[in-house]
Amino acid sequence: MPKTIPENSIGLVTPKTCQFDHPLQLECGQTLSEYELIYETYGTLNADASNAILICHALSGDHHAAGYHSMQDRKPGWWETCIGPGKPIDSNQFFIVCPNNLGGCKGSTGPISINPQTGKYYGPDFPIVTVQDWVHAQERLAQQLGINKWLAVIGGSLGGMQALQWSISYPDKLEYAIIIASAPKLSAQNIAFNEVARQAIISDPNFHQGHYLENNTRPTHGLILARMLGHITYLSDDAMGAKFGRELRNDTLYYNYDVEFQVESYLRYQGRSFADHFDANTYLLMTKVLDYFDPAHAFNDDLALALKAVQAKFLVLSFTSDWRFSPKRSTEIVNALIANRKQVSYAEITAHQGHDAFLIPIPDYLSIFHAYMQNVGAHL
Repeated sequence: MPKTIPENSIGLVTPKTCQFDHPLQLECGQTLSEYELIYETYGTLNADASNAILICHALSGDHHAAGYHSMQDRKPGWWETCIGPGKPIDSNQFFIVCPNNLGGCKGSTGPISINPQTGKYYGPDFPIVTVQDWVHAQERLAQQLGINKWLAVIGGSLGGMQALQWSISYPDKLEYAIIIASAPKLSAQNIAFNEVARQAIISDPNFHQGHYLENNTRPTHGLILARMLGHITYLSDDAMGAKFGRELRNDTLYYNYDVEFQVESYLRYQGRSFADHFDANTYLLMTKVLDYFDPAHAFNDDLALALKAVQAKFLVLSFTSDWRFSPKRSTEIVNALIANRKQVSYAEITAHQGHDAFLIPIPDYLSIFHAYMQNVGAHL
């Protein structure tokens, strides 16, 4: 926990909740008659609402992107590296909005919410949502906040997919789209990783076909395994080697199946920590959102055609060691934009940290990001 708030932090923040009573038609064919979105804001909206920036979170992220909820917080928001005074997304200049997406488990309507039609937890009956559904919900939030057009929509990983979808669904409602460590759709290998994670959860004896809350239990073991698998894919081999190598916990081998290597201990800790605060049905849902994202599908699998009508200017960033969403996937987006003669800047950043690099204060990354955002702010 911080003894004092760092000078370059936005400080203490309080989440807000917006209630929506107008039904939301979902891509799956179902309708949410009512729902809530929890969100945080940083900075001040200017007089003409021209300095608003939307931050879109990744699979396990939420609305708490920066600052602290209390002086007892052990760590700040998930993107403290990039959001705050003097940082790339400067809270002294921009009004920054970060919601927890529909289907989340941190305050927005999702599987752990009460279904108003039944009076019970939604659980597995919460409808499958998509990136496009999220964008529509975020656009409604923008209206409630008096924002007619985002200066920028920014996200990493699954958040980058949302930024890309924003440029397609609402081309006249954002000036800039910043897509970091992302892809225009998942590869077969990525879908396979997600399916293994889902099966780990579904096969847990405490899953109860998704109705575990009604049975006063949780599929903790399955969720731990799912997170352990996911965490491996977020790191590069070099990053894991540099951090753990083949280091033993107790400098000896016991020739059994207990934890012996430091990397085993680390993964188990990460899995347990995650399972303590994340919902299993939400994890299933979020992986499906990833699997389904494919904006080119509606355009005969032609990404350039899907991006033909976009109006935003783009920054696309990738990291050399990211094998989950490799630079090759980012260049697919870049090439599709270039084919349409759209304005796009691209950087492939040398980094050994793997997919998680977009969350880490890598000097070259922050320098490029900061310079681009200064250019964005200069046009206010």
